[in-house]
Amino acid sequence: MDMDILVCGVGGQGTVLASKLIASAAMTLGNTVHSAETIGMAQRGGSVTSHIRIGDRAYSPLIPLGSADVIIAFEPAEAVRNLMYLKKDGFVIVNRIPVKPTTESIHESGYDGVEMVEYIKKKCGCLVVDASELCGELGAKFYNSAILGAAAGTGKLGISPEALIAEIERRVPERFVEANKKVFSEGLKKAENF
Repeated sequence: MDMDILVCGVGGQGTVLASKLIASAAMTLGNTVHSAETIGMAQRGGSVTSHIRIGDRAYSPLIPLGSADVIIAFEPAEAVRNLMYLKKDGFVIVNRIPVKPTTESIHESGYDGVEMVEYIKKKCGCLVVDASELCGELGAKFYNSAILGAAAGTGKLGISPEALIAEIERRVPERFVEANKKVFSEGLKKAENF
């Protein structure tokens, strides 16, 4: 399998864990995997981008511009910021819930992510998810697994939901495994209705 997957979001959203789950599942399935993270200036609130390259064509960890098969975006503006990596017939899974930048507290711009999501819909094939709805009372801490479940449910990753669930069981702290599996399942259901 040859696949280039870019995971992007904002620090604190769990993008790095999601990328590690994808990479580990792909390796467990016998694939060659290279990955790299670019983490913004702030631990929380800065841009985070993870490149995952799976297969024999992956000679380096960074995805060339215009080559990503899939972008998994945890935040709408980060999805738009990274669209240059998507190949012509690529696919985007995007969380519609925005993370307002710090500057919003100084000068309210009204950013709500809607304009970004509409832009993505015009540019490429996409699945828009509402991670808040998928996680319910479990909250934002589990958005990453919900979005990952939706991505797996599209079939665009080339990695089965079962392989990703096995990685959740292996890599997530035991006290959080069941909650992560629950929201992953909700994400899968969302993709089934796509």
